[in-house]
Amino acid sequence: MVPSDHLSPAPLDPTGDIETITLGSLAPDPRWRRPVLLDRELVVLTTSGHGYTEVDFRPLPCRPGTLLRVRPGQVLRCALPELDATVVRWHPEALRGLDVALDEGPTWFQLAGEDEDAVINEVTQLTVDSRRHRDTPAGRSLLRHQLTVLLLRLTMLPSDGRRQESRPEEVTFRRFCREVERGYQHSRRVEDYADRLGCSVRTLTRACLAVTGRSAKQVVDERVALQASRLLAATDEPIAQIGRQLGFSEATNFGRFFTREVGVSPGSFRAARDRPGPGPVIRPRPPVDTQTDIHQG
Repeated sequence: MVPSDHLSPAPLDPTGDIETITLGSLAPDPRWRRPVLLDRELVVLTTSGHGYTEVDFRPLPCRPGTLLRVRPGQVLRCALPELDATVVRWHPEALRGLDVALDEGPTWFQLAGEDEDAVINEVTQLTVDSRRHRDTPAGRSLLRHQLTVLLLRLTMLPSDGRRQESRPEEVTFRRFCREVERGYQHSRRVEDYADRLGCSVRTLTRACLAVTGRSAKQVVDERVALQASRLLAATDEPIAQIGRQLGFSEATNFGRFFTREVGVSPGSFRAARDRPGPGPVIRPRPPVDTQTDIHQG
């Protein structure tokens, strides 16, 4: 099993340090009453216990051998103290120049057999070397390459049931999602994204319907609603300010939009964030979910 007695939070190097910590040290509140808005990449390996971890308000079952891959900007909340886990945390800049695709792989995977042994060995060695060598240039280089190996191994996990980009509609949908990720705070108009991609609104809508069963406009609105939900749940920013960040000049317009997409008002959604157990489950599903389906190892 992964050693945990020496794990403790450590200051992050703004240039992109790599560290291993405990799951509980991610949240300022030991009871995890609120989701935590992440600013680092995470790999979370459950070592003991059974429970649920919420990633972007979606509860995911965890037990020994469960692996989570969580990205910056997502929100995380865990059922503690039922779970113990080792967390590998790093800034995306830490792997600049190395040949690894940071956006590949599922959010959730239940490891088993040789895959579980290999990942545990990688995380264990990274944990030990992080403690012993992280303050030396050679040690930092070693950690970068060890993390690269771990992430490459995760991309090679069994792919049964994963969505493959074999159809043109799926390729178009992925390109659309990348543009939405870059521009959702500034525009909710599908026409703007079609112009950027050099295609028609009809092409984008057909691609979105083929992959998700939802229109291109729904995909954009759901991404905006997800970001609003993240900020309402994990920060204390005023609701009107959150609306302005997402392109709403009037708080009433933001309130109507959020209520339509999520089913409750922004104020009600925020009030529910401190309730024990899973938080409010919102209807919006982010476009990135198409690459984070749950897989059984």
